[in-house]
Amino acid sequence: MPYQVFDLNPVDRITTDAIGEPGKRVFYLQGRKGLEVVTLICEKEHVAALALAVEQFLLSQADEDADAVVEPDPVIEEGMNLELPLEPLFRVGQVNLGFDQESEHLVVIAYEFLEGEDDDVMPSIARFWATPAQMRAFGIHGQEVVAAGRPTCSMCGEPMEPEGHFCPRKNGDRA
Repeated sequence: MPYQVFDLNPVDRITTDAIGEPGKRVFYLQGRKGLEVVTLICEKEHVAALALAVEQFLLSQADEDADAVVEPDPVIEEGMNLELPLEPLFRVGQVNLGFDQESEHLVVIAYEFLEGEDDDVMPSIARFWATPAQMRAFGIHGQEVVAAGRPTCSMCGEPMEPEGHFCPRKNGDRA
């Protein structure tokens, strides 16, 4: 796909979710503005990092007063499912979170993953501009999506399969 910029400013909705069995899930980032839906494939780490960054940003704006953090709109929280059919435009390689003081919107900027190091090829970019309330709901939902995966080993922090795993901190014994 040639270089493209998808700029949803502002979004009507933004969400993330995963499809598949824990350990084999595919993660998505999706935004909609009017009839335009932008769906991207991303990594679990992208979702976790965005959810954490949103939380940290909102807390910093509230001077670390948890009671002053923007409450998510309950209507937004109820509508966090992905819109079907899923037609991803690209796989995300890098994702950033920014803030526009003039509009008071947070912006998620996702850059396409490009294999190799061809400097002549520009990655496609998707920008999702959202209100703090939309991003608060996104962050809460993102944390839930990440947590719904495989349990982690309390010794090494690695994900565990249903039959357990070989823990390096237990000298390879099954945890």
